Amino acid sequence: MTKKTLLTGGTVVSMDPAVGDLARGDVLIEDGVIVEVAERVDASDAEVIDATDRIVMPGFVDNHRHSWQTAFRGAGADWTFPEWALAMHRTVKPHYRPEDVYAGTLLGRLEALHSGVTTMLDWYHVAQTHDHEDAAVAALRDAPGRSIFCLGAGWGTADSVDADIRRVRSDLTGDGLVTMAFGLRGPDDTGMDTVARELKLADELGLRTSLHIEAAGTVTDLHAHGLLRGTTTFVHANGISDEELRMLADAGASLSVSPDVELKMGFGSPVTGRALAAGVRPTLSVDDVPSAGGDMFSTMRTAFAVQRGLDGGLRSRDLLEFTTIDAARSCGLDARTGSVTPGKDADLILLRTDDLTVFPVTDPAGSIVSAGHPGLVDTVLVAGQVVKRDGELVGVDLPALRARLLASRDRIAAAAGIPVDGTWRPVA
Repeated sequence: MTKKTLLTGGTVVSMDPAVGDLARGDVLIEDGVIVEVAERVDASDAEVIDATDRIVMPGFVDNHRHSWQTAFRGAGADWTFPEWALAMHRTVKPHYRPEDVYAGTLLGRLEALHSGVTTMLDWYHVAQTHDHEDAAVAALRDAPGRSIFCLGAGWGTADSVDADIRRVRSDLTGDGLVTMAFGLRGPDDTGMDTVARELKLADELGLRTSLHIEAAGTVTDLHAHGLLRGTTTFVHANGISDEELRMLADAGASLSVSPDVELKMGFGSPVTGRALAAGVRPTLSVDDVPSAGGDMFSTMRTAFAVQRGLDGGLRSRDLLEFTTIDAARSCGLDARTGSVTPGKDADLILLRTDDLTVFPVTDPAGSIVSAGHPGLVDTVLVAGQVVKRDGELVGVDLPALRARLLASRDRIAAAAGIPVDGTWRPVA
């Protein structure tokens, strides 16, 4: 029997030029797929969700987040990048058990859903045992979101992960809400031969790839070796040249900017404006919650303010594109999500417009980018399934999960010999 849901009476911000925006519109969903978007839709046999005083828009897409670190939220607000690396990878990560990975990943993914992120790429670099990897995948499956498990080799290791990639790929075949990507190591970490081998494996297994880069010259070297792909998302890239950005554009590659982390940790100015000038549509990502907030509203606001301060560029609509359709495209999912388009999966969020922090909403895009926050996220649907309703996640025992994460954090901290009272400052 066909399941129909009608979102009625909302302000539709579709992010699809062919559909446009509707000051008052209806969205009809059948079996998880959007089938009609119009000012009025007649569907008397559908379950009705009243979207009055709500913005209906595609859910956000975060294409780069390390959710295993969720238990140490806020601990790194004052850290530089070297301090973060010392703290998370050399101090606490060795003490993570599979159950700790599970707790952090599950709470991190639920947090993202709670704030309207319907699709998230989880960049995993714990790199300990198969049980750790499986715990991360299990957590993503237990969270009712669209998730991409991006398996990487871990921090500071040149060991081959080919067998691990094949093992996990045999389970994550591409069906369902949880899929897979390959987290590459850069040539500075392992050498160009390793990058070439890993890209070959990714091509063989049909996996998109993601790669953190910083230094100028890296993209030039990859280009010289024929290793730039349209299926790779380059993360950060603050230090690369304008010419290298043009190389990425020519290759059809994607770019993920994490403005809060980049500015706070000393990476330099985000490349948002330079990327656009070079022909690359940037996307935005949270990165890690020990150092930054876990919602896309604050991420958009930082990126917007910084670029406007630098050159007066960008408009609020640009930021919405970066975090919806552009980010979906970077994950190879733009045919399924990223816009309110008939034929796509119903990955949608309803934002309150009657909240005093945004009322009155004269310009929806401007209001979302300049004043939006997770408290506005009233309803979230993933593939047509309501996973948040009236401001509350559906079917989630948050008290039990909170207790589990606190126990995980306290055990890891005790094993690592670090305080959890806000005074910890990593020192080499």
